Amino acid sequence: MTLKIVVTAKQVIDPETPTSAFGIDSNAVTVPSNQSPVINGFDEQAIEAALRLKEASGDAHITVVSVGSGFALDVIKKPLAMGADELILLDDPAFDNAIDPTVTVAALAAAIRKIGDVDVVLAGRQASDWDNAQVPIGVAEALGWPVATVAKKVDINGTTLRVERVLPDGHEVVEADLPAVVTVSNELGTPRYPNMRGIMAARRVQPTVWSAADLDLAIGSLSPAFELVSLSKPQSGVETEMITGDDDEDAGRKLAQRLRDERII
Repeated sequence: MTLKIVVTAKQVIDPETPTSAFGIDSNAVTVPSNQSPVINGFDEQAIEAALRLKEASGDAHITVVSVGSGFALDVIKKPLAMGADELILLDDPAFDNAIDPTVTVAALAAAIRKIGDVDVVLAGRQASDWDNAQVPIGVAEALGWPVATVAKKVDINGTTLRVERVLPDGHEVVEADLPAVVTVSNELGTPRYPNMRGIMAARRVQPTVWSAADLDLAIGSLSPAFELVSLSKPQSGVETEMITGDDDEDAGRKLAQRLRDERII
């Protein structure tokens, strides 16, 4: 029986964008229009995990689902170039609320139900833009499925999921029945690069596009979980303290004592 894998992938601002290029006002972050977005790095780890499961099973279908609006097709098609089989874009202005996971969770859960008979959902452990790490767990709750987080290894044996989770001092192994949700961490290993054959094949594939109406979602009925009150750059400053002494040796002793007082040494 074909293993049905769904991977969630988010289009984000390139983390390598220089901070000087960002514009921040009271409720939005902007970047120059000529700055290309990228696939969230942790989501690429999830795609890699899916591809490894496909190789291990010998019979799997990988569907990548992304929520948002204004997708850059050459960017969002990267999972197809890596080896995914299908791309579904949940593209609707109603989905374009970056900080509030409520609508994103509802859209993804509805899409997974519409796809049907999904065995496992893989997602990056967090997104590089807001770093909330809430959407995959919310999807698991919406679907009523078990969830395993920060995975460094994912295996499936029959109807059993086996995950090695990253811990601060090692790892732990957990098991759950399918279907389930897994968030994947960078400890999984470096995602593969698309080869030329994959890139050319991805260009020929047209993504499926679903709107809120296609998912039978009444966005207005969803209560937001977050409200963005204000957004600003952190305040920064530099204070200089001159340490002097009767001579260099005395100044060195006073400097060492000052650093010890501040618990720097």
